[in-house]
Amino acid sequence: MRVLVTRPAPAAARTARKLAALGHEAVTMPLSEAEHDIDAARAALAERHSAIAITSAEVARLVGKIGPALDRHLLTTIFSVGQASAQAAEEAGFRTVLTPGGDGKDLANMIVEHCRDFGMPAEPILYLTGHPRAAGFETRLNEAGIPLRTVECYRMVPLTLRRTDVEALLKPVPDAALLYSRETARTFFELAPLMETPERFLSTLMLCMSANVAKAVPQRFAALTVVASAPNEESLLDLL
Repeated sequence: MRVLVTRPAPAAARTARKLAALGHEAVTMPLSEAEHDIDAARAALAERHSAIAITSAEVARLVGKIGPALDRHLLTTIFSVGQASAQAAEEAGFRTVLTPGGDGKDLANMIVEHCRDFGMPAEPILYLTGHPRAAGFETRLNEAGIPLRTVECYRMVPLTLRRTDVEALLKPVPDAALLYSRETARTFFELAPLMETPERFLSTLMLCMSANVAKAVPQRFAALTVVASAPNEESLLDLL
């Protein structure tokens, strides 16, 4: 299958290698890139906190760039949303990384259970995150009365692709498109070929990481929209 990968670099290249190993033709078309604010992360870590929560591997990669100043935080417990972010946190040097292997709400529920077992933290949990983000994680912890301090340390910025480049990547039309976030899906369907000649893509499988991502898929593509059984790349690739 010819599979379009819409996630940012360098993750897109890793996905392309996985697809090649599965016998597919991977076409990478990152639609956004992360702008890191390492100073914001460094300042946030300098304030008192009981644990760190992350809902993307991007944060773990960013924190890993802080350098020697990170060393004194490496014994801090990391609550990580999924396996990819957990692995990135471990690669950054953190010793204790806990993950439910799900989405933001699963992570929040795990933290709630942790607090029930071990008591409410004396200091807030530091939530290092980006923009934009889903609200479910913060909402659940606020409802549970768990102290949380949210600090944005990166933002996803849409990339402006030349029309000729987009057309080249979409010819021949992909058999499947991997959609990882709601914002990326929205950007994808706003590309000129998808807007002007949508009939070309009515046989393309729109494979979505979660039901939230699928909400950004226009109704005309609903018949071939499929949601992964779990919000991780392994489940997404299982759809192929």
